[in-house]
Amino acid sequence: MSYFSNHSFAGQKALIRVDFNVPLDKETRAVTDDTRIKGAIPTLVKIIEDGGSVILMSHLGRPKEGPEEKSSLKHVIPALQLLIDKAIGHHINIDFANDCIGAEAIEKSAALQPGDILLLENLRFYKEEEKGDPAFAEKLSKLGDVYVNDAFGTAHRAHASTAVIAQYFPEGKKMFGLLMEGEVKAAEQVLLKAEKPFTAIIGGAKVSDKILIIENLLERATDIIIGGGMAYTFMKAKEGKIGKSLCEEDRLDTALDILRKADEKGVCIHLPSDSVIADNFAADANTSTAPSNNIPDGWMGLDIGTNACDQFANAIKRSKTILWNGPMGVFEMEKFQHGTKAIAVAIAEATGNGAFSLVGGGDSVAAVNQFGFTDKVSYVSTGGGAMLEYFEGKELPGIAAINK
Repeated sequence: MSYFSNHSFAGQKALIRVDFNVPLDKETRAVTDDTRIKGAIPTLVKIIEDGGSVILMSHLGRPKEGPEEKSSLKHVIPALQLLIDKAIGHHINIDFANDCIGAEAIEKSAALQPGDILLLENLRFYKEEEKGDPAFAEKLSKLGDVYVNDAFGTAHRAHASTAVIAQYFPEGKKMFGLLMEGEVKAAEQVLLKAEKPFTAIIGGAKVSDKILIIENLLERATDIIIGGGMAYTFMKAKEGKIGKSLCEEDRLDTALDILRKADEKGVCIHLPSDSVIADNFAADANTSTAPSNNIPDGWMGLDIGTNACDQFANAIKRSKTILWNGPMGVFEMEKFQHGTKAIAVAIAEATGNGAFSLVGGGDSVAAVNQFGFTDKVSYVSTGGGAMLEYFEGKELPGIAAINK
């Protein structure tokens, strides 16, 4: 149960866990992709317009030995300033605390005026954050009156600021933000309330990364499309010739087991009938096409072929619910992006015809952004690992902590 939209933040200091773990330029340290910051803006706007103030906490990067300049959250301030000023319509005061706990954080939090924002320094400068240390969580909790978790991207981590901290706030003073609400609602729509036909499109390199999600979807989906490098493990398991395509030899039995279970449950597994093949894993490689189960020696499949694009698009277009996790090929290279783009086009068309579509996982999100389809699908998830674990059927600590 979330109280966020009905809660009045007037005169309250909202301590918000956001996911500002964004990519930075190696030289200038400027934010190169502000998607995650944008995702938090509606939550901040609601609190500020209510007459509340905001204390933001996040991690950035993977600092190993305490504070380091390159992982300082001060680098995200210009991008945040630009986005929040535009959303509110006037300049918002953003202050920065050089620590997330301690005297400066306490003093600056106490001094906040309605409409102000305070950004705390990187939580992971303390090892206690990832250890889920209660004493560290309690120190953080004292900075705000209300706790808001708006970091779906870290909801699968039982860290101090995402799971442990909630226990220090009473019911009604701990809640999801608008981004987290949206993520949970979209995920539940697919996992618990899917209208059929329900097609799951699973791509990426390895079967081992996606076994749990596929097994969970076998209980729910009517169709599962398998593309990307992982498709060749299935092809080889079915005694196809795959040349030097990616293959997990130790997962051949797993692939056969998935196909057998799907057969038993009446779930249609779609494997690519043909592939775009290359003689080398390179942008300038020689290319050709071949049946996915008859790739010549010395060649590798790096994208789905034209027939597979049509085959997959037909399944997608007749669907009422669509989940997409993982690309169909090496879409970062222009020669091998056609399949992933064809999937994005088909999902956009199905969505336009009334289907509910959820895109999640870093590469799929990057693909819809790159091809300009972000606004043509129902929901784009900000949480790669978190969404994957949710669809594997796991309880996410960051969600469970609020629901307790």
